[in-house]
Amino acid sequence: MPTFLTNHGEKIYYIDENSPGSPVMLLLHGLGVNSRSWLLQIPAFTASGYRILAPDLPGFGQSCKTRFSSIPQIASEIETLLQSLHVTDAIVCGISMGGILALQLALDHPDLVNRLILVNSMAKLSIGNPLLWPYFLWRYLLVQTKGLEDQAEIVANRLFPQPEDSLYRQAAIESIMEADLESYKSAMKSIARFNVQKRLPDLHCPTLVITGENDTTIPVKYQRRMAERIPGASHIMIKNAGHAVTINRPDLFNSCVLEFLERRVITENPSFMVMN
Repeated sequence: MPTFLTNHGEKIYYIDENSPGSPVMLLLHGLGVNSRSWLLQIPAFTASGYRILAPDLPGFGQSCKTRFSSIPQIASEIETLLQSLHVTDAIVCGISMGGILALQLALDHPDLVNRLILVNSMAKLSIGNPLLWPYFLWRYLLVQTKGLEDQAEIVANRLFPQPEDSLYRQAAIESIMEADLESYKSAMKSIARFNVQKRLPDLHCPTLVITGENDTTIPVKYQRRMAERIPGASHIMIKNAGHAVTINRPDLFNSCVLEFLERRVITENPSFMVMN
């Protein structure tokens, strides 16, 4: 994997697939995992003519061990990575924490993001959310007291509860165990502080929100509210999929993304669609 030095001289690893002259799609992974979580998407997207950039975010995968000082700071590092590769125009797709970073990047650098895809993500970790906040707080206390091993088991079992998902469950455990503990904890703190709800109307690039019907980490209704606040956003709910929708229903997920990217005219009116 190629590497990039951040503004602080730290090393970031990233996947770079397809010709430098192809339209760029930046893929941002979720908390605890790494760029390998996109392996069911990369072949489909490169076959459709896109150049894929998928970094291991700081503290995860093969990248440097560093603390997330804030979501805007990590988004700035991503922008610097794109600058170093002379990328001035990108499709940005992020899942969960990666979607948070994608949102921040699109808001802070609107000229850089030509289309935005937010997957099982949020604009704010709401204290008033009776499902999301207690679960997140419990996970943070768990990682503070017991480290990554118990965290990895709990997260992997929640993402992949079915017996037939055992290979994905084990892969998730291994990815989380590879993460740097302090980076993981500081990333969770940064997510807890993240709040761009009031800035959502400032997004003017074509935006697609994708939600797994059975997502118990960020429930559908909160993603729906986020989509409704983004001008002209399309929202697709994929049935029989959870927080790991990219792995639960990869073919359907990939086709939803590619269909969105191939549209020549994007409606100004928000839309909601359920995909079986």
